[in-house]
Amino acid sequence: MSSPASWNFDIESPVAAPRLFRAALLDWHNLAPKFAPKIVVSATVIEGNGGVGSVRQFNFSSAMPFTYTKERLDYVDHDKYESKQTLIEGGGIGVKLESASSHIKFEPASNGGCVCKVVATYKLLPGAAIDDEIAKAKDSITKIIKTAEAYLLANPDAYV
Repeated sequence: MSSPASWNFDIESPVAAPRLFRAALLDWHNLAPKFAPKIVVSATVIEGNGGVGSVRQFNFSSAMPFTYTKERLDYVDHDKYESKQTLIEGGGIGVKLESASSHIKFEPASNGGCVCKVVATYKLLPGAAIDDEIAKAKDSITKIIKTAEAYLLANPDAYV
């Protein structure tokens, strides 16, 4: 049995932390199908009310190597713009991954924008290897943040 491993990275944005936190993280299941329809076919909260303990499902087009993911919101701090979520089904769970979770925090920056700090932790199944999956995951998260950022810059009254 393998031990947990992790990776982390930061994404800078000119958008204020509260707005980007709400759009890119808390409401992404509503925005993704609108802004990335060639990748995210549909997304919805399938359990709960969107708060801690809720489960969201994202359904993907053939552009992705898997058809769906289900993630559970384990922790959210609306004042610190921080959340933790666990991948509970799809997206490599049971194929290469035994478990995977992420901790995402939007820290206000002195220029009025923010820095999105991402820490992902995962446990591989015995014999499984991840080659370029980490780079792909970082790229996907960056695209989510930058897509939400572009929307918020074009719509300054959204998520205020």
